[in-house]
Amino acid sequence: MRKTVCMVTAVFMVTGAAFAQSAPTAAELLRRVDDNEIYQTIVYEGQMVIEYQNRRYVKTMKAWGRANNDSFIEFTNREDSGTKYLKKDGRLYVYSPDTEEVMLISGHMLKESMMGSDMSYEDTIENDTLTNRYTPAISGGEMYAGRDCWVLELAAKKRTESYPKQKLWIDKENGDVLHTELFALSGSKLKEMTLLKIEILSGRRFPVEYEMRDMLRKNSKTTFVMNSVVLDKPIPDSVFSMRNLEK
Repeated sequence: MRKTVCMVTAVFMVTGAAFAQSAPTAAELLRRVDDNEIYQTIVYEGQMVIEYQNRRYVKTMKAWGRANNDSFIEFTNREDSGTKYLKKDGRLYVYSPDTEEVMLISGHMLKESMMGSDMSYEDTIENDTLTNRYTPAISGGEMYAGRDCWVLELAAKKRTESYPKQKLWIDKENGDVLHTELFALSGSKLKEMTLLKIEILSGRRFPVEYEMRDMLRKNSKTTFVMNSVVLDKPIPDSVFSMRNLEK
């Protein structure tokens, strides 16, 4: 989480203070979303609740992130204890305590499910802004979950984009991205993300709970929860290092 874990939360980060009642242009609306995704650092304790084919799995973690670029995650639940992920310089590495080896996740592996969730590894490594990646258009206004929203449609500028089309429902009053749908070039829906809970942290409306659904997986959803969130406090460079991943 562009947009899990600290890797995926950014898709929902937008403060209401920047939103006026007058209608913005599509470019302005997208720029506001991008501008408010930026934080210096983040530290939190997270939980992924994965519900798949009538079974429920709970995974817990500690996570550190810096400038939406570098991330370090260590899983703490009994089944996955010691499994670590490091995102650095646009690459994603995983350490497995079973093999005691570090593996670079690349190529077709990026499309695979991360820890059995509805999020792929590919979802976690995009760092660039939506403005640089997509051309926006406002398709109108709609009600979503009882809230009056702008509907913003995005078309990818490059054919290499994981999701060639996106559709965002943005609350007109406070600017929250309430719902996001991700599409293939054919128009078929691939994934959905829905905001569940917001907290006011460091003067911004910050998403601490959301739900993700992979439409290609039947009877599946992943709820991601962030607890004890700390923003914009210095984090040592050593956290985002291969040495930290391997120890």
